[in-house]
Amino acid sequence: MDVTQALRDTENALRDFIAATLERSLGREWLDKCGVTPERIAKWKERKSEEQRRQEAGVVDERLLYYADFYDLKTILKKNWQGDFSEALGEWKRFEVLFDELACYRDPDAHRRELLPHQQSIVLGITGDIRSRLVRWHSRRETVDDCFPRIESARDSLGNLWIPSIAARAVGFDTGTTLRAGDNIDFVITARDPEDLPLEYRLEVVGKNASEWQASGLFSLEVKDAHIGALFVDLRIRSPRSYHAVAGCDHIVTFHYSVLPRRP
Repeated sequence: MDVTQALRDTENALRDFIAATLERSLGREWLDKCGVTPERIAKWKERKSEEQRRQEAGVVDERLLYYADFYDLKTILKKNWQGDFSEALGEWKRFEVLFDELACYRDPDAHRRELLPHQQSIVLGITGDIRSRLVRWHSRRETVDDCFPRIESARDSLGNLWIPSIAARAVGFDTGTTLRAGDNIDFVITARDPEDLPLEYRLEVVGKNASEWQASGLFSLEVKDAHIGALFVDLRIRSPRSYHAVAGCDHIVTFHYSVLPRRP
């Protein structure tokens, strides 16, 4: 497994979980109540502005928490631990040890210093534990059991992002994006099985066509004339188990677009 990717996916999963959980419990202005100082939030805004200046022609992540330092996440979690955080991630003292251990290895990895084999094993073990706990937590809230894999995030190349809804079981959303026939979209699915079983991924355009099941969560879609009108893109995952959470798969996320004819 890619240690760098494991660190990135775990950090992103924690950021998404924090944001969704606190928005539910504290409201849309949760950043002002999450426990970090106004100075820290101002720093995040400064980083976001810098990124916007660097990426004038690209897509910039609009989620302010993605510009926070790794240890800012620890501050937020500690101050809001009782409730969903403790239910999902367990005892604080244990989690703190794992978090601090990850932080030690995160910096060397970020600076491209090669981790030793035993260090890589430690990182993969900790990141696997954290992500599996989050997947089980989401699975228990969406199914009668905690053994099904879940999509942790799904995004397209236009900046649209889906993360698990805690307030509701919604599996898709209207992106508000208008496309034209001839456009191309890329999709990235991040998912995990609570028992670390390998997953398969599939893209389906509702009522039109589907890809084959594959081992990667990366897809490209060419918008065709047949898609003009309303385009619904299903992103699906499944485990190798003989049973699944829904018909033929374990989790589905749907992206909805409007599609216009080709440009003259």
